[in-house]
Amino acid sequence: MSEQRRNYLYFAVFVSGMTTLAVEITASRLLGSVFGTSNLIWANVIGLILLFLTAGYFLGGRLADRSPQPARFYQILLWGAFCNALVPLLARPVLALAARSVQGIEAGLAIGSFAVVLLLFAAPITLLGMVSPFAIRLAVDDAERAGSISGRIYAISTLGSLIGTFLPVLVITPEVGTFWTFLIFAALLYIVGLIGLLRARGTAALRYLWMLVVIAGLAALALSQPVRAAPPGQTILYQTESAYNYIQVTEDAQGARYLYLNEGQGVHSEWHPAQILTGRTWDFFLAAPYFNPPPYAPDDVQALAIVGLAAGTIARQYTAVYPDIPIDGIEIDPAIVAAGARYFDMNAAAMPNLTVYTEDARYVVKTLPRRYSVIGIDAYRPPYIPWQLCTVEFFREVRDRLADDGVVVINVGRTQTDRRLVDALAATLLEVFPSVEAMDVPYSFNTILVATVQPSDSADLDANLAALPADASPLLRQTLELAASTRVALTPSDLVFTDDHAPVERLVDSLVLNFLLSGGAEQLRQNP
Repeated sequence: MSEQRRNYLYFAVFVSGMTTLAVEITASRLLGSVFGTSNLIWANVIGLILLFLTAGYFLGGRLADRSPQPARFYQILLWGAFCNALVPLLARPVLALAARSVQGIEAGLAIGSFAVVLLLFAAPITLLGMVSPFAIRLAVDDAERAGSISGRIYAISTLGSLIGTFLPVLVITPEVGTFWTFLIFAALLYIVGLIGLLRARGTAALRYLWMLVVIAGLAALALSQPVRAAPPGQTILYQTESAYNYIQVTEDAQGARYLYLNEGQGVHSEWHPAQILTGRTWDFFLAAPYFNPPPYAPDDVQALAIVGLAAGTIARQYTAVYPDIPIDGIEIDPAIVAAGARYFDMNAAAMPNLTVYTEDARYVVKTLPRRYSVIGIDAYRPPYIPWQLCTVEFFREVRDRLADDGVVVINVGRTQTDRRLVDALAATLLEVFPSVEAMDVPYSFNTILVATVQPSDSADLDANLAALPADASPLLRQTLELAASTRVALTPSDLVFTDDHAPVERLVDSLVLNFLLSGGAEQLRQNP
């Protein structure tokens, strides 16, 4: 093999390695729009892709020994590119079906759809796995150089994989979305394969142009529909894909707007032009500071920080009750902040007291500019809470940013019969705070935990409600009355989450599985 042909072979290996990792990274985003991005999803994606690569290494070596022809190598690249481009297009209708099954709590159909999408990666990843062993067979023309050439090819492939790890995450997907990311990398691989085949077979390679026609037709058909339809009774106002989330904003017939992320199983923010309270979990955050020992009055609320700002529902409620207090909101995804400003009045005109930080919460909490009366944590990616926001070490960082009469309030998931996550978080909070109280949100699977810097007990809320000034906001009075009627006793567990050991996802997976096996899907349908 000439040096020029060998160099082009190396370049093809580089592009193949880059495409392989780009597909693996983007696969999690493809599935995440419906199934979420928990460790369980990642484990399935990585595990099956490694299995498909293993098959590709084996088959590539066998085929290279039987037919060590450059044309065959570039045909593998072309078919790999074609199959990779098919993945998002064929997955789209399956994901639409899966989204409906997730919203309808049809576990069997959701799991089946998940398996189908994963199996779509079998052909393209297996073909990409065939590239390196085949390239080694073509490049080695001297047995004494076999080791150095093999090492060079694997190094080039790994360097391509490195680029493929960062390029889609940092550049391509935030700009064009998951589906076009697949198509862009597939197109690059296709071009490399076609040029290589043209050099090996001449114009006979043009027979493979039919692949472009098929992909273009399917893309026009598939990309005209949203990944996830709006819930019944709602219409889609806006949808986009950011570096972190698939974002969807919907509106109902009454003009209320809702923010959905990724799998769409939970509402992350709600806005209505004529209403402040929503009847959901956010309302209970207003009650948090009144778990302090009495007397505690509205004038004592000096500042609020929100971890998991989303589109600003909690910030809007606090602004309505306390118009002048500074609010610092932390939201890692700037695209959510932009949607909040556009569709949820989370802007300077409606909330001039709000400062938004678009960074990671653990970092920002330690650098916040003041001490707070309330720090609220509502950073769900249903049904999970990020483990790093559940640990003793994190709550110590939160405690350092609270005033002497400050409180931390956190939204926690549960079922009607399984409160293990609530109990574990209560135990974790009690490692840092002297008192923790709980409220069960009616008609939901949520508990609100409130931890106070000052020792307190449940009766303090009643005393502060009774002493509420006559001119206090009616919204506040209504919320405190609801909070007082929804208090529940806590039974903290022996499990305490730390940075070293925080099995939050494993606990939630067990909770969800037990819930579904015990007929919980019907409960979810009754409590949307």
